Amino acid sequence: MKTNRRCRALLAVSLNLMALLFSTTAFITTHWCEGTQRVPKPSCGKEKKTNCLNYGGNETANETNQNVVHYSWETGDDRFLFRYFHTGIWYSCEENINAAGEKCRSFIDLAPASEKGVLWLSVVSEVLYIMLLVVGFSLMCLELFHSSSVIDGLKLNAFAAVFTVLSGLLGMVAHMMYTQVFQVTVSLGPEDWRPHSWDYGWSFCLAWGSFTCCMAASVTTLNSYTKTVIEFRHKRKIFEQGFREEQNFLDQEAIKYFRERSVQPVTPAGQVPMGSAGSRQPSEAPGKGV
Repeated sequence: MKTNRRCRALLAVSLNLMALLFSTTAFITTHWCEGTQRVPKPSCGKEKKTNCLNYGGNETANETNQNVVHYSWETGDDRFLFRYFHTGIWYSCEENINAAGEKCRSFIDLAPASEKGVLWLSVVSEVLYIMLLVVGFSLMCLELFHSSSVIDGLKLNAFAAVFTVLSGLLGMVAHMMYTQVFQVTVSLGPEDWRPHSWDYGWSFCLAWGSFTCCMAASVTTLNSYTKTVIEFRHKRKIFEQGFREEQNFLDQEAIKYFRERSVQPVTPAGQVPMGSAGSRQPSEAPGKGV
């Protein structure tokens, strides 16, 4: 029983640690959502000669360059670039079309004013989610390595399960609130940021993977607690049943002993029982002389 209980505790600790690592990574990265943005091509210049619009009409200088689009009302989508972007809880970064690298801006500033409260609530929920995961992980480690008795281990196990379940619920709410804020920002956010197409990124997958590991850890912890309690109750029931049977056996032996003792005659001290061997007959009384 002790080995199985230790294996279950080790599994719960491992799942909780994975949930903590996944949630922390997702919280600090900027790949919750990613996609492309449709932006106008910049004007061609000395430093920018590709993927740009030629407003000067210098066709001879650029006739060999296939990437330069001559400005015309009929060019349509050729006047636009589709740049890559990725967004997290804190920042939104997009490809810099005028230079190498990326430029980032605060996603909190991009969110509409009506959604800023929900976004901050999502941030607070994410922080609490990580903190409760840390508390649950600490309690599981104490139960695994430093519990002095089974009863203390069960108490730590129960508290760890409660904190882990609460953290999982907070994490689920936080992820859903962020998704809602992002979808509203796509529709009502700044025009120079609105995505042309987007999808969820690997940070979003890590966040929900963390939630899955968290709930699996809580279920494993509750299962360990329940099995331990059931095993103890079963052993106690067997012990009490055996004790009652032994007590009944002892009571029956005692009743039998006293019953046998009560059947035997009781002789007062100093008296010889009547009719026993070696007993003397009383002498006749002396007669009167004739």
